[in-house]
Amino acid sequence: MSNEIGPTTLPERVEPEVETRADGVVLRVRRNGGIVLDGVRLGISVDGVDLGMDSVSLRSRDREITDEWTARSGKATGVHRYVHHETVHELRHATGLEWQIHIRAGADGVAVRYVLARFEGQGRLDADHTRLTLAPDARVWALDYQTWYETPRFGADVAALPPGAYGLPLLVRSPRSGEFHLLTEAAIDGRFSGAHVEIRDGGQLRFALADESVEITRGPVTPWRVFLVGALATIVESRFVEELAPAADPSTDTRWVRPGRAAWSWWSDFYSGAQLHRQRHFVDVAARLGWEHLLIDCGWDETWVPEIVAYASRRGIQVHLWAVWHDLDGPENLAKLALWRSWGIAGVKVDFMESESKDRYRWYDTILAETARLGLHVNFHGSVIPRGWARTWPQVIGYEAIRGSEYYVFYQGTPLTAAHNVIQPFTRNVVGAMDYTPVAFGAPGRTTSDGHELALSVVFECGITHFADDVDAYLARPDAARFLAELAPVWDETVLLAGDPDHEAVLARRAGDRWFIGGIATGPARPLTVPLDRLTRGPAEVWIVADGADGGLTSYRRTVDDKLVVEVAVNGGFVAIVAAHGTALHSAVERPEQVAPRVDPPVQLLDPDGAAILRTDGQLRLPPGWSAEHLGGDRWRVRAPTALAPGRAGIITVETPGQDGVPIVAHARLFRPLTPGSHRLSALTMVGFENESGPVERDQSNGGGNPGDGRRMTVAGTQFDDGLGASTPSRIDLHLGGTVTRFTARIGVDDETPATGARMSVHADGVELFSAEVRAGEPPRDIDVGVAGASTLSLRADTLPHHPEPAHVDWAVGRLHRTGHTATTLAEQ
Repeated sequence: MSNEIGPTTLPERVEPEVETRADGVVLRVRRNGGIVLDGVRLGISVDGVDLGMDSVSLRSRDREITDEWTARSGKATGVHRYVHHETVHELRHATGLEWQIHIRAGADGVAVRYVLARFEGQGRLDADHTRLTLAPDARVWALDYQTWYETPRFGADVAALPPGAYGLPLLVRSPRSGEFHLLTEAAIDGRFSGAHVEIRDGGQLRFALADESVEITRGPVTPWRVFLVGALATIVESRFVEELAPAADPSTDTRWVRPGRAAWSWWSDFYSGAQLHRQRHFVDVAARLGWEHLLIDCGWDETWVPEIVAYASRRGIQVHLWAVWHDLDGPENLAKLALWRSWGIAGVKVDFMESESKDRYRWYDTILAETARLGLHVNFHGSVIPRGWARTWPQVIGYEAIRGSEYYVFYQGTPLTAAHNVIQPFTRNVVGAMDYTPVAFGAPGRTTSDGHELALSVVFECGITHFADDVDAYLARPDAARFLAELAPVWDETVLLAGDPDHEAVLARRAGDRWFIGGIATGPARPLTVPLDRLTRGPAEVWIVADGADGGLTSYRRTVDDKLVVEVAVNGGFVAIVAAHGTALHSAVERPEQVAPRVDPPVQLLDPDGAAILRTDGQLRLPPGWSAEHLGGDRWRVRAPTALAPGRAGIITVETPGQDGVPIVAHARLFRPLTPGSHRLSALTMVGFENESGPVERDQSNGGGNPGDGRRMTVAGTQFDDGLGASTPSRIDLHLGGTVTRFTARIGVDDETPATGARMSVHADGVELFSAEVRAGEPPRDIDVGVAGASTLSLRADTLPHHPEPAHVDWAVGRLHRTGHTATTLAEQ
């Protein structure tokens, strides 16, 4: 005996049907009258009980959901309206436990969620039994499951697919109808564990939880299980995943979210994140190309980050910082976000989460809420796939969850293939922003053409597209630089023009009155024929950048009507800009330099009460715990928290309006004066530094280019536990404010750089007071330099003419001494 519930007919002609039978609950989906999904078994196990078996239908209720949201990034920004039909099926298991199956149908798919609306207390979700059988001759495009989704994607017939765990989204082509369905998830948060699919012999596919079991309470116990259905264009252009996600907090203003293009130095110059001068160069070229953002990866130091923020802001460029997830875990670590935001930072790239557990999703919840509160963009790397957060949390402008360009750097011998790239627009990028970091012209062992690499900038979508290569690599290819300058920062519309996951992908994205086309192919050289009927009516002007005969790029203009034919190389590609007659194909302009806010003085000591007077023509952004009182005119009294230790500084950010709504910033550094006594050098705030290899290290040798990679300082076998480790050439600047009488230290070349030498010198207010040549293997030298009345102190280390190679030097046991009553300070402890 069976009890059929449905179908519910929609104007869009996507019709889900649910049937309860003695052997289980089954879902069938029709589209335009034809069956596109059949025999989808539904159910879950709670506390060891399989609710999908031995349940009876109690009742069902229907409602229509009409809603809208404003997308700040993605395939199509602006207001998006949609209509869903939802049916709630209420069932009772033989044990008496009541449960629900919620079915949502939209224009391009169906979603299933399980709910325990009357559940008492706590229980365990042991398994998700949602499953279906794939035909042996069906074709799937999948990737081996990994919690950070960085294995290669590939296509295979089901009969040849090894049993195992596979990641979402998973694309399937029906052998009967030729239509497609894509499986994924939506609307996840810290109540749930993530899911993947397991495929067994015979094509049995089931959803599987990342956690072995999940603690549950009353309400939804799974995210939405999503089945997009239809032609490839329907799937590629779908926004169903975002439609299923919860709405953003209506009281939150997200107009500050700014999609765009970013310069990023890490890929081409691994240790450049520690080099202020390199970041300035990337800002300069980004401004020349009109880009909006700069990402500084590992190696940045709080000493100079405010300086690059100020430098970039004068060109309308916002700065983002990289961090590891566990460095933001817990209340004390989470407070770093507010500190960084106070410097004028616009966003964070958070890395290495590498988990889909419920516990990790709770961490995501915390980061999402805090970045939204602070007004910080967030880009997740080593992360889960998108599941609709672009709607709920519009500040999320990127996820990795893709085998991207970093695999050229970290994983030699596992190159990125054109076939892997072509699959992405039909799978991974369907569900949301994908930070592949494209356009890697300098990739070692690359098998894709230059045209293919350039086309990834259009074919792949991310809220902020971080270009992989050195900015100079783009300038060296004028056609590429010109196109990347024209490339729109945000999209109004996205359409699939041609292709399939096994051969090529040609997408068009509209920005205003121009269409940007990107085409990538795998396989032999050939012409790609691109229909233009969805873009333009009648003749249009096109500028094309494609594979050249010499292996580089070539560009040309032409007038086209209903189609475009472009020759591509082996594993090739192309880009194009299409505009109606009379519309300019090119409109990019360089970002002008703007005037910085006035801050007087930019560096000063706080008075004994912890206050200082600043004069400025802008508004203040304060670090946590600081306060400010406007005294009228251009005068502000700023006060430090009592916890600020002697020799430490607060960074006060001054902002004035700039272009594109990006404030122009400058900074003041306010230092707590040193108390009488001796103060450990490594505990004090530096005004600035320059260092040949990575950051200046505190209480360890310089090590390599990464922060915190030094060892115990050792000079000729003598070890030291505190001081500063640097590398020639280097300069360390400190603010004394006229309060310090002497500087003492034990100096020398660290044993980690044998057979090297350096000239180490001490300068006060620009005057050299001490210098000495030191060489590896020589015992540490004791120095005692008088600096009474000096405002600034500079510690320098330079190469020697006969020792041009970098030497790692130690300013060990460095102390600043102030005369008067000796007191133990926080800096000394």
